[in-house]
Amino acid sequence: MADNRTFVIVGAGLAGATAAETLRAEGFTGRVVLLGSEPERPYERPPLSKGLLLGTTERDAVHVHDTTWYPDHAVELRTACTVTAIDRAARRVRLTGGEELGYDKLLLATGATPRDLPVAGADLPGVLQLRTLADSARIADAVADGTRLVVIGAGWIGLEVAAAARARGATVTVVETADLPLQRVLGDRMAAVFAGLHRRHGVVFHFGARTREIRGTDRVSQVVLDDGTVLDADVVLIAVGVTPETGLAERAGLPVDNGILVDGRLGTDDPDIFAAGDVANVAHPLLGARVRVEHWSHALHSGPAAARAMLGQDIRYDRLPYFFTDQYDLGMEYAGWIPPGAATELVIRGDLDRLEFVAFWTIDGRVAAGMNVNVWDVTDPIQDLIRAGLAGTRVDRAALEDPAVPLAALSS
Repeated sequence: MADNRTFVIVGAGLAGATAAETLRAEGFTGRVVLLGSEPERPYERPPLSKGLLLGTTERDAVHVHDTTWYPDHAVELRTACTVTAIDRAARRVRLTGGEELGYDKLLLATGATPRDLPVAGADLPGVLQLRTLADSARIADAVADGTRLVVIGAGWIGLEVAAAARARGATVTVVETADLPLQRVLGDRMAAVFAGLHRRHGVVFHFGARTREIRGTDRVSQVVLDDGTVLDADVVLIAVGVTPETGLAERAGLPVDNGILVDGRLGTDDPDIFAAGDVANVAHPLLGARVRVEHWSHALHSGPAAARAMLGQDIRYDRLPYFFTDQYDLGMEYAGWIPPGAATELVIRGDLDRLEFVAFWTIDGRVAAGMNVNVWDVTDPIQDLIRAGLAGTRVDRAALEDPAVPLAALSS
């Protein structure tokens, strides 16, 4: 019997593309329409600040599927196509130009957009941001041997671009309002590890600093800090975080608060509308709190989970937050979640000086998060420890910091 339903996916990034793939893999034979505002077919974002800038990843390698996958699987991919409105009562979406498209189920995977820096000169040529494949190409074209790059913001994107720029021979200065890079995420001790790493590779930091203005005539030439410090610059990267792209959902009357509010099966308060990826603020069934995750792993797994929920399957999206980074000779994976304001104790297993260690954040003796640096094949046991901690299992500190004690033995 033919399936006459139409499933529409708004947002042709990793979450949207994997959702479409999952619909077909689960046997859905109805119409699947994947709408993306960018001119590119779906691609993965981590290479934008890593392999593409380093020259270790080919441009075509970043795409989720090859060009023939979409027609071969009867997925209607429409690029450079923006959805302007949702009519929930009629179950239709409106596209730029006025075209309307009906849906039976709708997935919003609209992602996030970089925050602007509200200072004079932020619109000068040579002032860049990084979110898209085109942005990455512009940075790669602009940053070369001898380029003076100023990065505003010492988060993951800012530091990854700084590392890639140093590898390309640029001089790099990083401006950050906090006292250390990644301080809010990692705390002082681990943040100091990343500060030391970048300083050893020649990066200059200005901490506790705010940008007053960006100067230039035909293009950027200087960044001026609040204390009057003037930094010469050929290129400026603004990397001060992202904002979830909730405008479409908000105009449709869906609940929005730091993302589109969804339940543990990624459904909104409209039974026909779901959300996944960066834009989804999930009532996490395992963590017992609302969590919005902006990283690759969440997009990779939440898209398929939402697709199964759209098909009526009884899913429970309880994956732990996970992300990774590569900077110089440091490779890192992080899993877990620390409640805002929670008092944590940091436990180190391994050699901090050699950058071969696992760091654990514990709350009342329970592992809440773990970060492995240049230590591999430990992600699963770290996540097992976190899940055990959420269930109430406490771990002996001495055993946790002893490399001779297998991590797998500590979660049981």
